[in-house]
Amino acid sequence: MKILNFTVIKLSACLIIGIVLAYYISIPVTDSLYSTLLLFLLLSISVFLSRKQFTKTIWFGVLACFTTISLGILSTNFHNQKNLKNHYSHWNSENKPITFRIKEILKPGNYNDKYVVDILKIDDKFVTGKALLNLRKDSLPKKPDIDAILITTKGFQEVTAALNPDQFDYKKYLEKQYIYHQIYASSSTLFRVSETIHTPIGYAGLLRNTINSKLKKHHFKADELSIINALILGQRQNISKHIYTNYVNAGAIHILAVSGLHVGILLLLLNTIFKPLERIKKGKILKMIIILILLWCYALIAGASASIIRAATMFSVVAIGMHLKRPSNIYNTLAISVFFILLFKPLFLFDVGFQLSYMAVLAIVSIQPILYKIWKPRFWVTDKLWQITTVTIAAQFGVLPISLFYFHQFPGLFWLSNIVVIPLIGIILASGIIVILLALLNALPQFLSDSFGSIISLMNTFFEWIASKEQFLFQGIPFHILYVVTSYLIIIAIVRIYVKRNYTTLVYLCLAILSLQIAIIYTKYENSKNAFIVFQKSRNTIIGVKGNKTLQVFHNLDSITNNKTIGTFAVANFTETIKEDTLRDLFLYRNHKILIVDSLGIYNLKSVQPDFVLLRNSPKINLERLIDSIQPKSIIADGSNYKSYVARWEDTCKKRKLPFHQTGKKGAFILE
Repeated sequence: MKILNFTVIKLSACLIIGIVLAYYISIPVTDSLYSTLLLFLLLSISVFLSRKQFTKTIWFGVLACFTTISLGILSTNFHNQKNLKNHYSHWNSENKPITFRIKEILKPGNYNDKYVVDILKIDDKFVTGKALLNLRKDSLPKKPDIDAILITTKGFQEVTAALNPDQFDYKKYLEKQYIYHQIYASSSTLFRVSETIHTPIGYAGLLRNTINSKLKKHHFKADELSIINALILGQRQNISKHIYTNYVNAGAIHILAVSGLHVGILLLLLNTIFKPLERIKKGKILKMIIILILLWCYALIAGASASIIRAATMFSVVAIGMHLKRPSNIYNTLAISVFFILLFKPLFLFDVGFQLSYMAVLAIVSIQPILYKIWKPRFWVTDKLWQITTVTIAAQFGVLPISLFYFHQFPGLFWLSNIVVIPLIGIILASGIIVILLALLNALPQFLSDSFGSIISLMNTFFEWIASKEQFLFQGIPFHILYVVTSYLIIIAIVRIYVKRNYTTLVYLCLAILSLQIAIIYTKYENSKNAFIVFQKSRNTIIGVKGNKTLQVFHNLDSITNNKTIGTFAVANFTETIKEDTLRDLFLYRNHKILIVDSLGIYNLKSVQPDFVLLRNSPKINLERLIDSIQPKSIIADGSNYKSYVARWEDTCKKRKLPFHQTGKKGAFILE
């Protein structure tokens, strides 16, 4: 059965193409709207003509594809709130009160509690849009809950983009959630307007708070309670960094994000509980409606995150298929869920969890049956263990390329983690739901809560033990985006040649291997380029000279062993050797001279005519005199300088019309 013969899969692929085009190419909203309407009109005419002629034409398929691509573009533009006239970014908010409503509570930072807020008004003007609220810790006696409405006198600030090459760009991450600005506030700059709950998300948040308050009475430990919140309620904000790292390094982080595994188990439980309804008249329809309502109520209670929404959508399709009792194809089911999710949430396409989830499911349904046939265990226990092993291995085929690209690490003991946790996760989820229901009814026996807490603690201890086997955790693996594409091509080719050995599949495998070789050659060529880099690092100076697979680092840090800036750059650029050295006063790079002026302020070197001057450690100099004396082509100021000094130097360079590069604003200075 050829996958691409299914119409819904083709339409989903076209929708994805439209979303990608709209994301990377600026297409006006009006153009996308008119083109979509025109294509829908032509498609309708094509349908009418084909029905009258009783024949299918290729033009109908072509029009359907282009219409869906245009629909993807329109959906992406329509959901971009900046395209709305009343988006807050189009209005002047300086020195004006901003009214906003708490929409989502995020994981707190070191100094601030973080929230996603809906902007309601600027002064008396009603506006729309989302922003990030940073509320200084301990500045308020009571933290605001979801749906709380507040006013602040603090204005919007730009979210800082990544300042160093290959660094995680938090600004782009927020933009994919349509968040473009942030607000920094404290108790002195906030005024509470209302704390009344009036949205479904608010009531879901209230229910979660009630559940937690009930559970705390039964003396659950902090780590136990945080895992219960993550496993069942979809809230990971309070998980400690130590526990979270253990789950990541053990290859079990997927169980802490409520997704397909959790919703699938819930569907099986609900199907079993409400099966007796099938005996009454219209009972099957009633059962399906109840299951769908409960699935989406759970999705809402669990926070309605990207992973929960896609899981609820997919298993809603499965639930409807179970009711209709029609033979359904899993690829069609996945494609339908992808289509509807991306139609209403187009930028979910760029969510890492979305990509990992669907690739894992695709790999399981296509590769697991092949792996399972390799060995036929005689006993029931070994058969079940073999099934779980093949499922985890198949899932790794699906997620490994993406995981290596984003996280650059591979947990070698992932199979052991999953063999233990997958058989138990259903029991843990079912037990957790029972514990929560009994706690809400004030009928939870202490021995039951103690037993459930012990199971959670035992699971945490097990994953801590797995994570402690550092020799099985492979980190710092460089992986280019081209490697991701070619890896999937090779995996598909190997599966095809195993299922059907013929000339075509052999040619496909050869082409996939050739594409991988081309990708390797290209990345080697790209990473062989040299560069001189002044990294942005607050209160310090880091200079890197990149060569072919080498990086020489000049710095004034204690050590760069665990420095994320250097580590991330080295991995992304396939660096094999990192050398450390102390800072110099002068660098020579490709006929360029870079003079370093530190706190001593020495720059009057008659024998040197520098092209660039790097100011570090806030030297007390007269910049105009320096410019007149050595006449550099550009001035650079890194993160080790006082901001007041940098501002003064920038004004001087503007007057002299001399290029000025501040790493704290423009990011790392790169000379290639």
